[in-house]
Amino acid sequence: MSARELIDVVLDSFESWDEPADLTGHSPTYLDQLTKATERSGADESVLTGRGLMHGRPVAVLVSEFAFLAGSIGRAAAARITSAVRRATAEGLPILASTASGGTRMQEGAPAFFEMVRISRALMDHKAAGLPYLVHLRHPTTGGVFASWGSLGHVTVAEPGALIGFLGPKVYQALYDEPFPADVQTAENLAEHGVIDGVVESVDLPVLLDRALGILVDPPTPPTLDRRTGNRSAPTATDALATTDGPHAPADAATSHSAVTEADAIVLATDGWEAVTSTRRADRAGVREFLRFACTGTVRLTSADASVLVALTRVDGRPCVLVGQDRESDRPLGPSALRAARRGMRLAEDLGLPLVTLIDTAGAELSRAAEEGGLAGEIAQCIATMSTLTVPTVSVLLGQGTGGGALALLPATTVIAAGHAWLAPLPPEGASAIMYGDTAYASALATTQRIAAADLQTAGIVHHVVPELPDDTPESLTTALAAEIAHHLS
Repeated sequence: MSARELIDVVLDSFESWDEPADLTGHSPTYLDQLTKATERSGADESVLTGRGLMHGRPVAVLVSEFAFLAGSIGRAAAARITSAVRRATAEGLPILASTASGGTRMQEGAPAFFEMVRISRALMDHKAAGLPYLVHLRHPTTGGVFASWGSLGHVTVAEPGALIGFLGPKVYQALYDEPFPADVQTAENLAEHGVIDGVVESVDLPVLLDRALGILVDPPTPPTLDRRTGNRSAPTATDALATTDGPHAPADAATSHSAVTEADAIVLATDGWEAVTSTRRADRAGVREFLRFACTGTVRLTSADASVLVALTRVDGRPCVLVGQDRESDRPLGPSALRAARRGMRLAEDLGLPLVTLIDTAGAELSRAAEEGGLAGEIAQCIATMSTLTVPTVSVLLGQGTGGGALALLPATTVIAAGHAWLAPLPPEGASAIMYGDTAYASALATTQRIAAADLQTAGIVHHVVPELPDDTPESLTTALAAEIAHHLS
């Protein structure tokens, strides 16, 4: 699509902010190239900027026009981008950027190259103001554009099959006299490695942007769960995007967990070994069930490690960044998963959104690769980052809470635990092996180490326990937890 065609697809309306480019000082040859580029593309520069409405929400837009000298960025185009970013910041507008560029304009050399620094500074000021910056990478996006404003988004997606990379393959072949490895600089490969958040057709971009802006700029919606009466209404939105975990099931249970009294909670409490065996069951609710039943408007962000999920979502109507350990992943919790978790923490801080973490891990990865990848340091960085966030934070012990992998997502302002959840420095079998030389004492240690939710509450580690009822389903448990989370985020 051309820049104008993409604008027509995404926006309800558009008002240009662009002034005519200053062409003084350019050589006659370069001026001729600019004139021909205008005739060929119908645009006066390689980028269009302005203000528009995206499903009724005011936004600023930056859109590359590849037909104008391969979307390259000279000083005039860079000044246009920087000015638009500064204006968006002053007006408090989210920015939607769509790139399609070969990078810096070679005809202008180093002065144009340096403009990437000015663009990046303006964008960092915009983000420091707590304003969203969403990026869509089109085919191709390379060089200085990808290494500056193409890689600074809070959320970044690319169109299918797009060539996305720092070094252009033609340059590589010219320099090294061999082709660049195939299938490396593709949108799909970068999404698989967690460099970008997903691959989205341009025609589907409005769905993604509507959902993301719905979380980032729209006010909280009324809760779907009534904590006082226990009545539940069906969610009013569904997750239709391919990157989410499916639609909401109807909420039809009539009993509210929050209506359970403290006395009932004591009766329903389990000992440590019961908690361990309960949370290891295959039908135990995990982060995927939580997203399915307790969240709306979810935008899943791609991670290089599937053992941690990061998402923009609404928990019982409350917008937040959610970071959850995925019990269904076949990968142990390693350094890359913790880096993804920390990215979610920083995203919450940047956007001024609450952070919700879901803890459900059998433990961190034990391997040479994990040690050499700095596993311990990543755990420490997660703890340090989460402990110093200024946004509201809620941690949920959803299931297993083993070792440093669990501790990395625990230090929130409010800590909630499901009734059968637990937290321990090692799985009970490991503790038994250390203390007694075998695993025979695992069940006894699970009790004496006081790892169960009720014990954690007594110790002051957990602030609130959501009891698990005998007839609980994944839906009823996750929606009850969501009600408790939303109550504290309110």
